[in-house]
Amino acid sequence: MGERRTFVNFVAVLALGSHLPVAPQQKRAAPLVVWLGINPPDPGEIELTIDLFRAGLRDLGYVDGRNVVVEYRHTHRQPERLAELIDEQIQQRVDVIMSARADMVLAAMRATRSIPIVFAAIDDPVGAGIVDSLAKPGANVTGVAWDSTTAIAGKQLQLLREVQPGGRELAILWNPDVKGARDFFREAQSAAGSSAVVLRSFEVRTPDDLEAAFSGMTSARVTAVQILGSWFTWQYRERLTGLAARHRLPAIYGNRDSVAAGGLMSYGPSLPDEFRRAAGLVVKILNGARPGDLPVEQPTKFELVINLKAAKALGLAIPNALLLRADEVVR
Repeated sequence: MGERRTFVNFVAVLALGSHLPVAPQQKRAAPLVVWLGINPPDPGEIELTIDLFRAGLRDLGYVDGRNVVVEYRHTHRQPERLAELIDEQIQQRVDVIMSARADMVLAAMRATRSIPIVFAAIDDPVGAGIVDSLAKPGANVTGVAWDSTTAIAGKQLQLLREVQPGGRELAILWNPDVKGARDFFREAQSAAGSSAVVLRSFEVRTPDDLEAAFSGMTSARVTAVQILGSWFTWQYRERLTGLAARHRLPAIYGNRDSVAAGGLMSYGPSLPDEFRRAAGLVVKILNGARPGDLPVEQPTKFELVINLKAAKALGLAIPNALLLRADEVVR
């Protein structure tokens, strides 16, 4: 899911710095694209998000530092500064605002109807109130949705059951504060009910909730856990994979970055594809297109990734039929 699979606190960047009062701007030699986030990204996030976005722009003829300027700006882990941060961009008259968080996109939409806004990897942008419809976003916003439909949550649960076919009590970990997450949670519940599986819900809103959630899963004797993808679970993927390993719980995640961090398996849209396609929308806007006239793009590339190292550590034998369907197997 992505506001799931990954979000997603990142952005495109030239410089990571503090935000001083914005001075009056002279005419810029190149358009300025600012991707907004809450936290300063670590080097790994830069590689997985910002660099991919830059590459997408470069493939379309826009080279950062030459004919476009791409910057990452954030609230220094202070969400209460969001309105101030967005006002700074308005005062500076940036050419495009971009984000992978629904709350930031909604805040930007409330603050400006003139600056184009592009989003990427956000779950259910219609349900989140970002666009009127996928075909006709309206206003000054468009982007790339994280999941084409909520059905992906049921698909992830099905894949998890193939790894643990005898498990009748599973867990789902999710953040109800993530816009659109409830619809994906309900889809997973529906899929569990159709399979005569008990799906126990564990809600987490902050990283401080993670330890207690996994301890609760152990106490409940669940046999596996579905980590509902979002920017929250992407940001804390290393914590999540470490806790799943320590509690010896097979887990499925929303994108391959969690498998790269040591997780067992993932199924979801390709993040590299999401950010490259978002770059394509930005280029169309820089070339004169109105964002509200550009349909919201849906994911077309999905990846099933399985980590055999993690499976071995858990004492699991992954069915050959599942391995044959995997897009990538980590050995």
